[in-house]
Amino acid sequence: MARYTGPRHKLARRLGISLDGTGKDIKRNFPPGQHGHGRRKMSEYALQLTEKQKLRHMYGMMEKQFRKTFDQANKMSGVVGENFMKLLESRLDNLVYRLGFATTRPAARQLTTHGHITVNGKKVDIPSYRVKPGDVIGLREKSRNLQIVKESLEARAYLPNYLSFDETKLEGTYTRLPDREELPAEINEKLIVEFYSR
Repeated sequence: MARYTGPRHKLARRLGISLDGTGKDIKRNFPPGQHGHGRRKMSEYALQLTEKQKLRHMYGMMEKQFRKTFDQANKMSGVVGENFMKLLESRLDNLVYRLGFATTRPAARQLTTHGHITVNGKKVDIPSYRVKPGDVIGLREKSRNLQIVKESLEARAYLPNYLSFDETKLEGTYTRLPDREELPAEINEKLIVEFYSR
């Protein structure tokens, strides 16, 4: 599947949000480039588009896949924006990142595509695989001694409430769908719904 391979720090500065969750990519709080310091008033459309791009790049998705996920959320019962965020949070690469097997989502994506991750004991190498509540995410036997995974688990500062982790087995369980309060607060999903509803 295609993915964005351009300069992530420049993108993070343009969008004004940390894409890797560390905050290191937005040390300067103005857009990149010669005219980055100038403040310009954004139209309603520009605000909606920026919000969509923030979320899309945060989860490392291309437009077609992102739109397809939105359409699936639109068919579900409940609030469309919240459903959309929950579907994105249920992606395998995102949960690998949340469990602390990787320090960033791109690293979690790589760990998944290289076949190091299992779901319910079976190898899954598709980053966009949708994990269901109750599924157990773990590492393959030969991947448990990877130095990068050990370092990531040691560096993990926080485990969301909708996940549980077994330190001895190195397995995490997706216990339930997350609540909106547990999802990225810097995203206004209502603007994304408005953007796609035009």
